[in-house]
Amino acid sequence: MAKFDYNDDSVVVIIGSGAGGGTLANELCQKGIKVVVLEAGGKQSNASFINDEWKAFSQLAWLDKRTTSGSWRIAKDFAELPAWICKTVGGTSTHWAGASLRFQEHEFRARTVYGNLQGANLLDWPLTLQELEPYYAKAEDKMGVTRTNGIPGLPGNNNFKVMYNGATRLGYKEVHTGNMAINSRPRKGRARCMQLGFCFEGCKSGAKWSTLYTELPEADATGNFELRTQAHVTRIEHDDKGRVNAVIYMDKDGKTQRQKARIVCVAGNSIETPRLLLLSASNMFKDGLANSSGQVGRNYMRHMTGSVYAAFKDPVHMYRGTTMAGIVRDEARHDTRRGFVGGYELETLSLGIPFMAAFLNPGGWGADFSWWMDHYTNLAGMWLVGEDMPRETNRVTLNTNVKDQWGNYVPNVHFDDHANDIAMRNHAYTQAERIYGAVGAIKTFRTPPYPSTHNLGTARMSARPQDGVSNKWGQTHDIPNLFISDGSQFTTGGSENPTLTIVTLAIRQADYIAGQMSQRTI
Repeated sequence: MAKFDYNDDSVVVIIGSGAGGGTLANELCQKGIKVVVLEAGGKQSNASFINDEWKAFSQLAWLDKRTTSGSWRIAKDFAELPAWICKTVGGTSTHWAGASLRFQEHEFRARTVYGNLQGANLLDWPLTLQELEPYYAKAEDKMGVTRTNGIPGLPGNNNFKVMYNGATRLGYKEVHTGNMAINSRPRKGRARCMQLGFCFEGCKSGAKWSTLYTELPEADATGNFELRTQAHVTRIEHDDKGRVNAVIYMDKDGKTQRQKARIVCVAGNSIETPRLLLLSASNMFKDGLANSSGQVGRNYMRHMTGSVYAAFKDPVHMYRGTTMAGIVRDEARHDTRRGFVGGYELETLSLGIPFMAAFLNPGGWGADFSWWMDHYTNLAGMWLVGEDMPRETNRVTLNTNVKDQWGNYVPNVHFDDHANDIAMRNHAYTQAERIYGAVGAIKTFRTPPYPSTHNLGTARMSARPQDGVSNKWGQTHDIPNLFISDGSQFTTGGSENPTLTIVTLAIRQADYIAGQMSQRTI
């Protein structure tokens, strides 16, 4: 691995090594650009991943102090864990389930298509599906997404078969084992899926795409790449012209380090990214970096979510095979006759007994809870994920009453469901129960949302600087050599799992950065 001097101001510094940061790093390195990646977490491997839910959670999850407010159920159930993301090399690409879906055309034009929805801060993306299509194709090939590039779908486990039979009996048409960035056969040096069932705990076979063992090793092979682990960034600095020029971080020994930079790209997930911009306030940028619009931290989205579990007379063993083993896409359309704008997906989901005990009915106990745990082997499970509405009041701010282990203000995540989110969730709950009822479920259970895994929108793209934080390239409106390189740049959330779009935007952003560097504009 290369080693760059702290005073080398020709490097691109990327904060975060997940789907956005890790992909961007590799793409830039392949173009001959020197890159330093600062990752707050340590490094695991396929060998060190643990097939045990609670041990793996402790190994991978971001457990730094955070606070939560708002009327969402998470503020009651998981006040110190508003989001279930990772602090490790590869970021949340180690933990994700693998679902890789393209946004639909109308989802890039939410303000135009959905109209002026009261209480929502809707905005059209400053780019279109047509612009992204060639980059989506590159991302699907890079990640090995099933049902693209001639890659067959994964096999369906029992959890999928229950959902498939129920959904097709109701007349649903687009029901299959998903577009998954998990190898259904060996590809690009990675093994096929072994159907171990521990996708959330890190893929021990390497079949699931993660920047940990794809993008980052490829970047390293170029000789243009340095990865610094346990490097917790606390501030981004700038010169007297307002251009960023250095990143301050705490190293693994707790010492303060300063890395100079030509360009800084922030990919810390949609909670840490705005927090860092706010922590970097200065005399020139009194409200935080790139925040002349006042939109940094605002428009936090986490997708409309919830789950439905169903008990059957006979065993299902939903935990065997991939965690997210199938999908119903028919409800992802925009159809206001259902009582809401936007759409949602129904995706199979299984949790092991430890997580089921924690997430089935947080804080609940008694005979009903025990009944569900007793019937664990007979359960089938489904996750609901849909487009939630961006709201200015749903935001990440600095909690000036609480500090982290480095003495910095922690992020507070505030969220209130929009009425559209609630209407969509209720519709999805009902449809999931109907699917299971069509194949003989004896009982169903609606679970509240889990801690957020799809965190989006807190440094959103906008055509006009006053409406957002970054432009169509993820370049901040205020500071030309500061980029947003993760889901924070999403203008709206769409109904699809976001990782494929994050990777797609990173590939596109790399082309733009390389072009601007060659022209000496940044």
